[in-house]
Formats: sequence, C-alpha cells, structure tokens
Amino acid sequence: MRIALVSPYDWCVKGGVNSHITHLASAFRRWGHDVVVFAPASQPEAVNGEIVVMGRPRRVHASGSVARISFGWNPGAVKRALDEGNFDIVHLHEPLMPLLPYHFLRHSTAANVGTFHAAKEGGNRFYEYSRPLTRRWFRKLDGKIAVSPAAARLVSRYYAGYYNIIPNGIEYDHFAGPVDPLPEFLDGKCNILFVGRPEKRKGLKFLLRAYIRLQADGGNYRLIVVGAGDFSRYERLMRPFPGVVFRANVPYDELPRYHRSAAIFVSPATGNESQGIALLEAMAAGMAVVASNIEGFAGVLTDEEEGILVRPKDDEAIANAITRLANDARLRARLGEAGQARAAHYSWDNIAHRVLSYYERLLYERRQVAEVRSRGRALQAETVG
Repeated sequence: MRIALVSPYDWCVKGGVNSHITHLASAFRRWGHDVVVFAPASQPEAVNGEIVVMGRPRRVHASGSVARISFGWNPGAVKRALDEGNFDIVHLHEPLMPLLPYHFLRHSTAANVGTFHAAKEGGNRFYEYSRPLTRRWFRKLDGKIAVSPAAARLVSRYYAGYYNIIPNGIEYDHFAGPVDPLPEFLDGKCNILFVGRPEKRKGLKFLLRAYIRLQADGGNYRLIVVGAGDFSRYERLMRPFPGVVFRANVPYDELPRYHRSAAIFVSPATGNESQGIALLEAMAAGMAVVASNIEGFAGVLTDEEEGILVRPKDDEAIANAITRLANDARLRARLGEAGQARAAHYSWDNIAHRVLSYYERLLYERRQVAEVRSRGRALQAETVG
C-alpha cells in the first residue's frame, strides 16, 4: 500500500500530531508499506530526507497553545507530488487546518482520510467561522477518525458525520519496561510528578497550590516538574517553598526514570485535552495517578478504577487525593496495576493496526462502489446498443 501522511504543523517542532504521524509511518514501513510524510518545516535542512517539506510555517495562537502552520504553498507542487506518488491512501491530520491540507484534498484522487486531534469544551471559533469555506474540503474525506470522544464531539458540532474513534498511541514498552530510578530522589520523601508544557491549560498552578497546602500540613513531599519549555516564572513563584524541582527539556530516553522515581503522578489540566498522552505514559509506568475530571481524561481512566479524578481547578481536591494515595500503599498499587493494564491497549503497534485496518476497509468500499458503477455503465451501454 502506498500511503501519504500529511501534517499541517511545523515538523521541526515536537508535538502530539507530528509524533502520531511519526509512529504510524514507522509501523507501516516496518510492515512493508511505502510511506511518504508531507509537512511544513521551519528548518528544512534539518529534516531533509525525513519528510517532503511543504513550505515554511508561521506561529498562530490557538486553544491556549501555539500552532506553527503554513498559510501558503504552491498547489502545483502538491499536485505533482500526488501524481508521482500514486498513493492509495492520503491521510491528513487536522485536515481542516489551513492551508496545506486543502491543497491535498483538492488534488487527491486516492482514498482520503482525516484524523481530528483537537478537543475544546467551549467550541472552536475557527471551525465556526471557516465552515462555509471548508465544507467543500470536508466532503472530500472518504474516512474520518477522531482520537477521542471529546475530539469527535468538537468537530461534529460543525461537521456532521460518523467519526471512528482511534486514539493516540504511546510507546508502552518504553514506559512499562524495567528502568532504574534517579538516586537523587531516593531519600524517603513522597515524590509527586508532573509532566507537561508550561501552558495555562496544563493547570500546573493548581498543582503548585496543592503542594503548598501539603507542605502547610507538614507532609514529607517533593514535587518534580518535568516538561518542554521555560518554567522560570513558576520557579520564581515557588522559591519560598522547599522541595519543588524543575527539570525542563528532559530527554525522552530519560523520562521513564522520573516515573520510576515518583509515587504519584498528577495531571491537573483544565480542559482542551483530547486524550492525555502524558497521563497514559504515567499509567504505562504503573504509577498511581490523579487527574482532572475533564472529558479527555475521563475517556482514558475510570475514577477509582485506574486512577482518581478530581474537580478541575480545585487545588484542595488535588491535595486531598495526593494525601489519600500517599497514606495508602495498597490503593497506589491497585490503581497502578489497573492503569498499566489499561495503557497497554494504547500501544502504537495496536493503534497502527487499527488505522491500517480502517484503510483496508475504505479501499474495499471504493472498489465495491467502482464495480457497481462499472456494471451500471456496461448495462446502460448494452441497453442503448
């Protein structure tokens, strides 16, 4: 099978969509399929040979984060790439993001698949305002995937249709496998771990407030904050409070050692989370987790089964859940074991097989439709003759 995977986002910037595409491409190639990835790149020379570069991206603020997308690209180049590739499948991720996916949908004669990643409880103004212009491209999608019920609910508010739920995956073995903890954290303290970017929607400030509560109650805790980005503002705020460790830009290979060094993982995001990759990675590591009761997280774990869900933006509820887990080793073990079993279903091998099966169904349906049309034309010709 010849497969084109299209990202609207800067390939030089790590993010969930590009990671998703990378893992799909790797699995498909391992299984003998021909895969080409198309995406814009801010540093084309850095990704030469890895992808086919389609323009340079620009920064756009969206849903509490920053997207880097391409607003202009030569549509003739897209058409040539499609003609030369002769793809069976063109799989567009966030297919209604401007502007690169529109060119692919305009010129593609393959089976077009769109995966919708975003979730936003209050709706999406871009979808609302652009719908009159983008409906024509939406209609060119032969298959539609959403990575979670939350993502499906968002896009279906503006574009009606059936969305197959195929979630994001994780490198399960990377987090579930044996690894040594970091010796510096093995001093008897109860270590709490946060992994995420310093963005408002990740809710770190509510965890920091919860930590202050825990310290005021005389608890023997340490908070370890790990993520990509600049945490200097939070570091300044927490200087009066001992026991908070900030580790920015930890290499991916070292991340499981932080999970193994902590007893409790907290994901206090306030919303706009379609699934929660960092949450699943912590579950794969066998950690007891506390997470905000938002739709994206509630679709991954069940309260009191694989973790504890708490009210969003409620530092007291976070602190109470941490205290409960810290004082109950049996509960931590039970939730960690159940969470790890749940996370196994999200391994990339499993997810890629589900996506590939969906491709095969779409191609089968296209062949069936083509055969019916061919028989109809033959019957019409015979009747006229």
